[in-house]
Amino acid sequence: MSLRKQTPSDFLKQIIGRPVVVKLNSGVDYRGVLACLDGYMNIAIEQTEEYVNGQLKNKYGDAFLRGNNECSD
Repeated sequence: MSLRKQTPSDFLKQIIGRPVVVKLNSGVDYRGVLACLDGYMNIAIEQTEEYVNGQLKNKYGDAFLRGNNECSD
């Protein structure tokens, strides 16, 4: 069995269709199902819920989040 080092891109491709939490620089979290993403880390999620300070604020069907707004930690 050979072990191959996985890149972040490989990992992200594997979780398409799975639940994710996307944290923005503003402190707002978006939770939903990862639909797709691109090389700029723009993310589309489905069944989206918006959380502010841990409290559910809104529910959206689909959401598009620009990569430059997301936290990298």
